[in-house]
Amino acid sequence: MGALLGGVAFAAVRTPPTPSTTRITYPAPPTVPTTTSTRGESPTSTVVREEVADRRTVVIHGTGDVALDPDYIPRFRSEGYAVAFAGLGGLFRADDLTVINLECTPSNLGSPLPKEFTFRCDPASLEVAARHGVDVASLANNHGGDHGPEALLDGRRNLEAEGIAPVGVGADLEEAMNPAVFEVGGWRIGVLGMGGVVPSASWLAAPGRPGMLSGDDTELMVEAVARAAAQADLVVVTIHWGWELETEPRADDRARAEAMVAAGADVIFGHHPHRLGRMETIGGRPVFWTLGNFIWPRLSDASATTAVARVVVTPDGSITGCLVPAFIERPGEPVLQAAPVCGPEDPAADPPGRVG
Repeated sequence: MGALLGGVAFAAVRTPPTPSTTRITYPAPPTVPTTTSTRGESPTSTVVREEVADRRTVVIHGTGDVALDPDYIPRFRSEGYAVAFAGLGGLFRADDLTVINLECTPSNLGSPLPKEFTFRCDPASLEVAARHGVDVASLANNHGGDHGPEALLDGRRNLEAEGIAPVGVGADLEEAMNPAVFEVGGWRIGVLGMGGVVPSASWLAAPGRPGMLSGDDTELMVEAVARAAAQADLVVVTIHWGWELETEPRADDRARAEAMVAAGADVIFGHHPHRLGRMETIGGRPVFWTLGNFIWPRLSDASATTAVARVVVTPDGSITGCLVPAFIERPGEPVLQAAPVCGPEDPAADPPGRVG
């Protein structure tokens, strides 16, 4: 395994997960023999690596847009932030790693920039998110910097203070490129954040300038993935890309995904279009083009239709991905619509003949 250029943004050692005390009892979604998915369907993808002794099965979850902004979702002020996770049955506490796209500035510093929409997370919400199992939050999107670079970096510190690894942003380009690295079940997992939806070039990190890692610069993206792959067994990329309301990737983003997989990316979680798209496999790796809204207002049935991306890695290195359907039934409250199972090797799968 090669040396990483630069330091590790965040490292943690986790014990095997404790199963959730809340059992999802929704019927499992039907088997779909394709690589596309809509609500209620759950196709899978699988890739196999060499088996290594002492590794166990690990489960990784990814989500789309999360807004813990009490001005945008007012019920948080009266009911608290735990309602955002009430419909998930402890899913994120029972897994090994949960990665979200945090679509707001988690800081009280700075002032809103002159743009149409600005979102500010309540820093107090971060402890609740961590308590419910969130491990990694990407700020590399078009709202992480809504209140300027001072607030962006303060938000990064606030996440770290609650034990959530910030990715995709930093005090300079080197820090923005650094992965969060976790040791889980005998695996080293590196997580990168990238943002291809940039309000202006000044939002991008550069030598000596804070900001986010570009999700448009293919050469830079490939370099970041290769760095992470040099020190990790598995590389997860969470990326803000695409066009609003479009569920199919355009040719340039497809080319970027192919380049990242070739460089060593094993999983890609995409978001930004505010609509749920499909999962596809590229080089045997699951690519979730757009995971839609997740913790978000309930604006319409289309925007409320969402999913949790689930990835299961077994000791022999098989990587299986699927979409677990969910629906935003009340503002800021996604509710699972099916059992979180990707296949027979998934630790959440029931033995034959058992229901619930």
